[in-house]
Amino acid sequence: MRRRSFLIGSAVIAGGLAVGYRAWSQSFERNAVDLVAGEGEHLLAGWIRIGTDDTVTVQIPHVDMGQGIYTALAMMAAEELDADWSTVRAERAPGEKAFANRFLARGWVTQGFDVPRFADRITDMVFTEAARFVNLQITGGSTAVRFTGQAGMRVVAAASRQMLVEAAARRWGVAPRQLTVRDGVVTDPSSGQTARFGTLAEEAARLSVPSNPRLKKRSEWRLVGTSPLRFDIPAKTDGTFGYGIDLQLPDMLHAAVRAAPVHGGRLLGVDTEPAKALPGVERVVPLERAVAVVAASWWQASRALDLLEPEFSADGITISTQADLERAQDEALESTEGETVVTLGNASEAFPSADASRRFDATYRVPYLHHAAMEPINATMQFADGVLTFWGGEQDALGTKARLLELSGLAASKVVVHGLPAGGSFGRRIAPSADYLDHLVPIARAMAPRPVKLILSREEEFTHGAYRPALAAQMTAALDADGMPTAWMQRYLNGPTRNEAFHIPYSIPSQEIASIDFATHVQTGTWRSVAHTQHAFWTESFIDELAHASGRDPLDYRRMLLPEGSRARRVLEIAAERAGWGEALPPGSGRGIALAESYGTWVAEVVEVSLGEDSMPRIHRVVAAVDCGGLVHPDTALQQVEGGIIMGLSAALREKITLEDGAVAQTNFPDYPVLRLPETPKIEVHFLESDGPWGGLGEPGVPPAAPALANALFAATGRRIRRLPIIDALSGEGGRA
Repeated sequence: MRRRSFLIGSAVIAGGLAVGYRAWSQSFERNAVDLVAGEGEHLLAGWIRIGTDDTVTVQIPHVDMGQGIYTALAMMAAEELDADWSTVRAERAPGEKAFANRFLARGWVTQGFDVPRFADRITDMVFTEAARFVNLQITGGSTAVRFTGQAGMRVVAAASRQMLVEAAARRWGVAPRQLTVRDGVVTDPSSGQTARFGTLAEEAARLSVPSNPRLKKRSEWRLVGTSPLRFDIPAKTDGTFGYGIDLQLPDMLHAAVRAAPVHGGRLLGVDTEPAKALPGVERVVPLERAVAVVAASWWQASRALDLLEPEFSADGITISTQADLERAQDEALESTEGETVVTLGNASEAFPSADASRRFDATYRVPYLHHAAMEPINATMQFADGVLTFWGGEQDALGTKARLLELSGLAASKVVVHGLPAGGSFGRRIAPSADYLDHLVPIARAMAPRPVKLILSREEEFTHGAYRPALAAQMTAALDADGMPTAWMQRYLNGPTRNEAFHIPYSIPSQEIASIDFATHVQTGTWRSVAHTQHAFWTESFIDELAHASGRDPLDYRRMLLPEGSRARRVLEIAAERAGWGEALPPGSGRGIALAESYGTWVAEVVEVSLGEDSMPRIHRVVAAVDCGGLVHPDTALQQVEGGIIMGLSAALREKITLEDGAVAQTNFPDYPVLRLPETPKIEVHFLESDGPWGGLGEPGVPPAAPALANALFAATGRRIRRLPIIDALSGEGGRA
């Protein structure tokens, strides 16, 4: 069980027995109102603010990282509220427990399980306490629409609509059922009386929040499923959108840091005088694992930092080179350690009886990956009048506040977190990966009461990231006389973030999958699609190998292992059909296919590739079929899948973080080449209508990209790729392909 799910589940039990009754306590209600409602504004159901001017503002407990969720979640709320879309706005909810994301807690634990209506109110109360207990306000796991939207914004908006109708009914002395709502106006058809939301909000806010409001059927939707202009696009287009790096505060200082080259190393000493001599420098601040320079501008701080020659230790170093890393991986895979996570049939007995000629083994490896977001890591902090105030594009505002409480020693009432948009993140700006907070707290305390903005240089950001772990897997399969797998064994190295990605989608009678915990001194964290990124590469590459070893078409082979009529088989068949699977390609070209489920969404991708004159891959076309259950904003959905595909291809093709003397070797984009616009292939995305549970879209486009590309290269060249990045495998770097 994942740690957060365990904590939430534990809090559910504790909350139900002890403190669940406080979920909608007056103290939290008053706090929420005080935090977001100004004069002439009223908060309904804890999340919907309505002003006397009819403006409807939806509180969003997520960060804007370019994924369009502010618009999507506001659309889901406006749909159920029957608001006039032109009056709807969205803003980030405060990083306070009054806005802990109970919808996310509920979604994580129940995973779509329907709670009986009679238990809905107590369930909501319990999950509210659970979310507050674990400081839950995370953006990640493709949860915004499928959990916050489906279980949250739709419900609170429907409840708010019911409250507005009740307020109008009481005012007019009529039954609520005879009233209608449309575009922000409540109407009594029998009398012709009307009332705008803004005139009813005060009365509605005094009513109890309904626990089981009626939700619209999909056939009743007028807004959801369309693509209105996103809230964020105009400002992002004209450059007025305010990211954390754009923040300007009166009397603000700027800080640059240099940390120990080896992760975990400590500062042993530094001569601060050379930096102090430069104009604009305010102070040099020695830290536990780094040294910082604070100056009037970041450029001055950075230039002064370059003059320092700090001495660092290399505490806790476990590997020095890539060769050391692979040896450690092999030792872990060959050890007797591990936890069996899947057992089906009796794989251990199936292999000894299998014909040796029908037994196949392969080892796959993936490298450390950097997040490589466009906005450099930055955060701003101020200690003044006993209060710590923080501004940053963190993915977990409440988790950030909890960490700042720990680092500062202040009381919760003395720490204020202002969440800002982030120019990309993909898991980097989330505790515990946000290690830059450890630097910023002592820096800001030293410069109190002036605010300090910390910006990591590209070099610092690249060498001190929180990378996707470098991992490996051993795969073994036994085939019957017809070439179909009868047994599947897998031992894989597992990073610190665990999820359900190890499940394979194929119907194989005997399966045994074991996980071995693996970590080094290198800091790792969540990366877009988390563990699904490596598991899809391992599974879909190996199943492709088995298909070719059996002399079968890779598409047909997969189809035979998937239930007829299943969502998995349907996306696979649609992707292949739209890609023209089986049609002739130019000599030296090939198609590859891959399938993956992540975050409740099924995606199949077909990649067309050839080798250029330099013997390096040229990706020409990607066709994807996606079943995510439903779409809120089709244009944004398309962009999310396209972005995931591009990121997945880029990582598979060239991206890697390597080690030299225990330190990260890559220092900037020239050392870490990402896919650029001229290299981007033609991408076609086909969304399938489905009655399945709603899934995520921010991440599911990533996992199939790498195996589909590797499988296409095998079809084009006959070379099987078993390690990433692909250019290393093709050039012979880092060992066998």
